[in-house]
Amino acid sequence: MIDKTETDRHSGESEASIPREWLEEFQAAAKRPLEQRLRYAFIKTYKPVMDDAPYRLFDTTADYRRWCEENLPSWLGYGRV
Repeated sequence: MIDKTETDRHSGESEASIPREWLEEFQAAAKRPLEQRLRYAFIKTYKPVMDDAPYRLFDTTADYRRWCEENLPSWLGYGRV
């Protein structure tokens, strides 16, 4: 359990810069049971092409990278820089 005086000492000035609405949301979330917080923490987002097959196999990393460049939208971040 966290000591309230310890929390107060660390929050000091920085808490003033955090919007009140965010603090209220955080405090409400902190009161939820861990299982519920974990369930809310992960959001399933459909990724085009990536989620369209249960799995894919590649003989080499080069094959995988080539497939990513040719098939995935750039916003997924699997392309080369």
